[in-house]
Amino acid sequence: MNKVYPNAAAALDGVVKDGQLMAVGGFGLCGIPEALIEALQQSGVKGLTVISNNAGVDGFGLGKLLATRQIRKMISSYVGENKEFERQYLAGELELEFTPQGTLAEKLRAGGAGIPAFFTKTGVGTIVAEGKETREFDGQTYVMERSLAPEVSLVKAYLADKSGNLQFRRTARNFNPNVAQAGKITIVEVEKIVEIGEIDPDQVHLPGIFVHRIVLNTTPEKRIEQRTTRKA
Repeated sequence: MNKVYPNAAAALDGVVKDGQLMAVGGFGLCGIPEALIEALQQSGVKGLTVISNNAGVDGFGLGKLLATRQIRKMISSYVGENKEFERQYLAGELELEFTPQGTLAEKLRAGGAGIPAFFTKTGVGTIVAEGKETREFDGQTYVMERSLAPEVSLVKAYLADKSGNLQFRRTARNFNPNVAQAGKITIVEVEKIVEIGEIDPDQVHLPGIFVHRIVLNTTPEKRIEQRTTRKA
């Protein structure tokens, strides 16, 4: 099975469609699948529900899809860096399911592991728990959270072999492994592709069984959200 596609548009072809539940890896602008997001914007699909820690920044990352109104709902834990995200939400133009960050990560991890729901103490006694089942364990109250199993996952990794075994680079790993495991179809953007067997099995961060399509992007922009420097 050939998992390597010639470009991002080809990797999305026949997979993405209107109204999908989609997960996108990254944290801020770190470890986001830039080329896949650009191709998704160009595809014109709309009405998306997107699971992601945040929505990038204005004009970059998922911010591009907000600008073109292709996202109907966000399931995320942070809004802060994106003014258009905030504006659309406050204006009632965008649905938002705020989720504590650790709970969001576990929703994806559980979805990838085939676990439909789990209990957590996070959010008990707050609006996060409203309308959800609670249960007592060892004298403590926990709230039940449903896992997430997106139809499509878009992921960024540093290195892949042709069977889809992945390596992530430092903090760019962030949400990407959980997003990759959760997706029914997972498309991965990488900076380097090697032959099968060239990655030491002990250095595989995510097995290729979770990866369906791979696209090469050797020169991602890797924009920085906020640059802080010290005087020389």
